[in-house]
Amino acid sequence: MKKTAIIVIILINVFSLNAQETNGIIGSENWFSNWTNFKPKTTEYSESTHIINGVIDENMTLSRKNTYLLLNVVYVTNNAILTIEPGTIIRGDFATCGTLVITKGAKIIAKGTQTDPIVFTSNKEASERKPGDWGGIIILGDAPINKYGGIGTLDFNLNPKYNFYGGLNSESSSGELKYVRIEFSGRKLNALKELNGLSLAGVGNKTKMESIQVSFSNDDSFESYGGDILFNNLISFRATDDDFDFTQGTQCNISNSIAIRYPFSSDVTRSRCFEVDSYDKAENYDLSRKLTKIVANNITLVNNEDNNQGLVKEAIYIKNDSFFELKNSIVSGFNQFLLLEDKAILNSNLDKLKFYNIVINNSKSKVQLETEIISNLIEEKIVNDNNNIQTLNVSREDLFVESDVKKIPDFRLKSNNITSSILVVK
Repeated sequence: MKKTAIIVIILINVFSLNAQETNGIIGSENWFSNWTNFKPKTTEYSESTHIINGVIDENMTLSRKNTYLLLNVVYVTNNAILTIEPGTIIRGDFATCGTLVITKGAKIIAKGTQTDPIVFTSNKEASERKPGDWGGIIILGDAPINKYGGIGTLDFNLNPKYNFYGGLNSESSSGELKYVRIEFSGRKLNALKELNGLSLAGVGNKTKMESIQVSFSNDDSFESYGGDILFNNLISFRATDDDFDFTQGTQCNISNSIAIRYPFSSDVTRSRCFEVDSYDKAENYDLSRKLTKIVANNITLVNNEDNNQGLVKEAIYIKNDSFFELKNSIVSGFNQFLLLEDKAILNSNLDKLKFYNIVINNSKSKVQLETEIISNLIEEKIVNDNNNIQTLNVSREDLFVESDVKKIPDFRLKSNNITSSILVVK
């Protein structure tokens, strides 16, 4: 009788999920199909035929008939537009830490297709590729940031002539990235500096960014320093550090996106799917400017292995003075759903956090502080039944259509099929 009772409770939870808005990533079809790659370590890419090096100060188009080697740090400057044809392969050089920087005022138009994605990857042989083989992509724009003076610089060993960002135009455009893969980026420059897969600094909301997969980044997959950003259909796969990192007053709407974490691809200093803060240092914050505000909808955060090493802990980390809203989402396989900086519970900070229609699966706790276990009153204020926060304890196989990345993964939520799967588990 006990087993029957447990199954009935789970079924009630699942049916209630189906009655609400769909949780996690959505789509009438599996939008991972054709353009993604979850096995880039074994993918054979053509040898480089052309070298990109130095400064691009006039419009340039990269052709799909060529394979390009990104040598050293390449800067697109002087309001130039770098256009990349669908199906083009760009390989970042290991020896010189190939890195692409779109400077303030310039643009990148990298518009692949579902059958012909644009790929940025390592120039190493398949068997030798590792996270951090090359730098990554950096885009600098003139949308607002919240540092004093409204201008920032990225300290990534970039030429100081080109490394500044920020301005007054939240609707500025730095171009478009669509159906783009970024693999094995995130070179570690020193003990405190690591490049990311895609770094966005002061980027405006007319920049189009959707259907982007960052895999095996040695630091964050996506990091935003200020700006006003719209993200859709992002995939972060096996990042060493954070999947989505926001700071310096970023205003971001992110939808229909997923972070797929593995404990053996995580930093021992604690890596998260979301890390959100409003400033690098409080003394750098201009009180007249906006705090970071992230609105995330239809998000899936999943630890895709059993967490035997303890390297994957919290799914979300929020620091003081940060707005964060998560709704219609799934968080599966993390020890903690949410970790808060201690200051984040002071004054009215909890009012900046909103969670609605969330499925928390296979988590040991919902909310914790950095220094101690959080009180029941605070947890109840953040995640409660009124906000339709539901907990499950089912396998990934029962929760998702297909969670095995060795096949063709499909991390959409199972609907009625979940019930039959659970009934089999006696």
